[in-house]
Amino acid sequence: MSQTVADHVLERLRDWDVTHVFGYAGDGINGLLAAWGRADNQPMFVQSRHEEMSAFEAVGYAKFSGKVGVCAATSGPGAVHLLNGLYDAKLDHVPVVAIIGQTARSAMGGSYQQEVDLLSLFKDVAGAYVQMVTVPEQLPNVLDRAIRVAQSERCPTAVILPSDVQELEYTPPTHAFKMVPSSIGTSWPQVAPQDDAVRRAAEILNAGSKVAILAGQGARGAAAEVLEVAELLGAGIAKPLLGKDVLPDDLPFVTGPIGLLGSRPSYELMRDCDTLLIVGSNFPYTQFLPEFGQARAVQIDIDGKFIGMRYPTELNIVADARATLSALLPLLQRKDDRSWRESVEKNVARWWETMEREAMVAAEPVNPMRLFHELSSRLPSDAIVAADSGSSANWYARQLKFTSGVRGSLSGTLATMGPGVPYGIGAKFAHPDRPAIVFAGDGAMQMNGLAELITVKRYWQGWQDPRLVVAVLHNNDLNQVTWEMRAMGGAPKFEESQRLPDVDYAAFAASLGLRAETLTDPEELGSAWDRALAADRPTLLDVHTDASVPPVPPHATFEQMKDAALALARGDADRWDVIKEGIKVKAQEFVPGSR
Repeated sequence: MSQTVADHVLERLRDWDVTHVFGYAGDGINGLLAAWGRADNQPMFVQSRHEEMSAFEAVGYAKFSGKVGVCAATSGPGAVHLLNGLYDAKLDHVPVVAIIGQTARSAMGGSYQQEVDLLSLFKDVAGAYVQMVTVPEQLPNVLDRAIRVAQSERCPTAVILPSDVQELEYTPPTHAFKMVPSSIGTSWPQVAPQDDAVRRAAEILNAGSKVAILAGQGARGAAAEVLEVAELLGAGIAKPLLGKDVLPDDLPFVTGPIGLLGSRPSYELMRDCDTLLIVGSNFPYTQFLPEFGQARAVQIDIDGKFIGMRYPTELNIVADARATLSALLPLLQRKDDRSWRESVEKNVARWWETMEREAMVAAEPVNPMRLFHELSSRLPSDAIVAADSGSSANWYARQLKFTSGVRGSLSGTLATMGPGVPYGIGAKFAHPDRPAIVFAGDGAMQMNGLAELITVKRYWQGWQDPRLVVAVLHNNDLNQVTWEMRAMGGAPKFEESQRLPDVDYAAFAASLGLRAETLTDPEELGSAWDRALAADRPTLLDVHTDASVPPVPPHATFEQMKDAALALARGDADRWDVIKEGIKVKAQEFVPGSR
């Protein structure tokens, strides 16, 4: 039997060592689905409940595996549904390839059913490479380039396959005019810095007396070198959200997150430093970096498109982080005056003490911070943690203490709602032998998380380690936006847009055969984590949290505090609970021992 184009797509993916494709069926990819049947489901087709979830799962898979993620969708509406997940990949610089069906070539241009101009639709999100295959000989080059470009530029790409092309007999490109051959695999270079640039970087860093390091996800392969640099320079290290797992939080000079969801010691680190070294980070919030003119700055990044654009840096080095830091280390002078480092460590120690006190503040019924605090000491060293956007991201950033080996991520730059559970699913397919933990608000669960629990039900028994814990922050409020309205806009909570219908999340999970617990007593949180982490199947923790506990940044401005107060005074229905909890939480920063 001859091979069809669709057969060859799957064969080519296998040759690229693609083991999973996250997708949803539709008649625009019928040819591909039939090929999957002939190929004994290799690579494995992982069926989500919605194409957007397929894209999120591919992003989560790519983030936690280090490999390219692949998703598939039918033409028209299925293709449109992929977009948000692909934008998540684009903004967080994650390699994902989307394989998309299209109406048959004979119908194109005829306003045919489900016909969408996919080349135009994907031109922005997959602008690095989007192409439609119109003849069989074109396929190897288009698919190979889509994978290679996604890997080299850390971005989403798209391959469009008209339905009739999928069913054509595959014929390879020939050694002839206007044929484009292709090949599998790539040996990627290690981009070394120029010697002169390394010398100049050493001069700047050696001249400083208060050095701060910002280590982003691009420093993941250079953690040891970052620590050596920090040790020599007596520096403190802050981490943007996407770099939370680059270095463990139990190091005394790691100040934790930075930015709106950041920590006080990170704020103080940037406020007081005189030298800044940025490694592998595209952290976008300039206002949380040192004042312009305050610090001399060096940036190291593998991608020249994203360098020198967040701070007026004195030196920008486009090169591999590990190679650059390795070359830099012999030129750095150890700072004998350790007073800067000592002040950083003092601030970090005080911060974690404050976080513990804030987590133990009484609330009605459960303080959401305590949910994260209780996990920190129980977090397995091989755990993978995903957080959804919203207030859960606040506590993930500030309260959760990663140790060495723990991986974690969220939608860092697009900050879209809904990726928490699909990221967890992607993590389980990337590492079926590791436990995964998801934090999601009830808004995200109602948006799509509940549906993806059905996907969990379908696949969990195939995972070597069946532990996937979904912790739901159940407060019946779109809490992050409620607080942003109060703090940023001075507007009281608008009940019609913010109040969520009450749902029994534990009952839903239990109906699927998953373990489930409803928690309303903070004293039960620790044992609930113990049971979930010892379970023989996925668990959902339905935690009834207090929406009045404020995600107040440690560096909230007077204007933001004033706006929040005015919003409450204008008739916010939760004003008294909010005032009570806000005072209790904020007091922990200033009154040691107070609860």
